[in-house]
Amino acid sequence: SPRAALKMAAGGGGGPAARELFAEGLLQFLRPAVRQLDGHVHAVRESQVELREHIDSLATELCRINEDQKVALDLDPYVKKLLNARRRVVLVNNILQNAQERLRRLNHSVAKETLRRKALLEAAGSYPQGLPGK
Repeated sequence: SPRAALKMAAGGGGGPAARELFAEGLLQFLRPAVRQLDGHVHAVRESQVELREHIDSLATELCRINEDQKVALDLDPYVKKLLNARRRVVLVNNILQNAQERLRRLNHSVAKETLRRKALLEAAGSYPQGLPGK
């Protein structure tokens, strides 16, 4: 069964070379997912910055309209709502920035571990010819 094969390759049997191959395969599998997630986080962060700029612009425009009106309009509650929305956008952006930094560190760690394992396998002379990078 596939589960038994994974268990055996991951450490239940098959020796160190099988475990190394399994670990490298896992790292090769993770790298594109981490890169794709990083790209999505980056796109969301860009849209968050754009949204924050629009909110700032709209709040400024509302204040200007309020000052120019002959009849007193109470736009302050709307400005406060916009500023509250802006604060939430900044908070989400900070969370995304932290997540993206963690993703970058994870991607770096995966790449470093892949190189280390590849060097170990090449040094042992058991690196299969069929795997990429050889």
